[in-house]
Amino acid sequence: MKLYYTPGACSQAPHIVLQELDLKYEPVKVDLVKHTLPDGSDYRAINPKGYVPMLELDDGTRLTEANVLLQYLADRKPGTLAPPTGSLERYKLMEWLAFIATEVHKGFGPLWNPQVEPAVRERTIAALGNRFGYIAQTLGKQPYLMGQSFTIADAYLFVVLNWTGYHKVDLKPWPALTEFQARIAKRPAVQATLKVEGLAK
Repeated sequence: MKLYYTPGACSQAPHIVLQELDLKYEPVKVDLVKHTLPDGSDYRAINPKGYVPMLELDDGTRLTEANVLLQYLADRKPGTLAPPTGSLERYKLMEWLAFIATEVHKGFGPLWNPQVEPAVRERTIAALGNRFGYIAQTLGKQPYLMGQSFTIADAYLFVVLNWTGYHKVDLKPWPALTEFQARIAKRPAVQATLKVEGLAK
C-alpha cells in the first residue's frame, strides 16, 4: 500500500492507524501548495480531488476520504481499532467519524484562509467551541470517544485538534480535550508517525 500524505494534514489520521496496526506501507509526501509528488509530477493526475489522504492498494485501486480510509485500514485487522462491521457499536463509531469530518474538520475551513476577516474568524472559533464542548462531555467521562479503548475515531480527532495550535485557538476551556491530546501524543504509533512526517525528532 501507498499512503499519499501531507505532514500534519488529516492524512495523519490514517498514517497513525497504519502504524498502530503495523501494516506495511510506503509513505508518499504530497506538496499541497504545488500539487506535486516527490518526483515533481502532478498529484492531480492520479487524484483529481487534489487533496490528501489517498491510499493506493497493492492492486492499484485508490481510495480517498479520511474516514473511509480509517475504516478500510481498521478492517484489515478486525477487532483492533473498530467494532465489527454491522454491529451497533460500529454505527456509533461511524457517527463519531461523521461528526469529526463534517463538524470539526470542515469547521476549521475558514481559518486556513490567511486573509480571513476577524469577524469570520471569531464566528468560526465560536462554532468550533460548540463542537469542542460536545466532545468534551464525552471525554470528561472516559479516556476515548468509544469508551476505554483507542479507536480510529480517536486518531482522527487527535489530528484535527492539533490544528488549534497552528491557528492559535485556545483549548483551555476544555481540559478534557487537552488531556486527550496529551494522552494520544504519548502513543508509540503517534510518535512514529510524527517522525516519518518530519514533525518530531
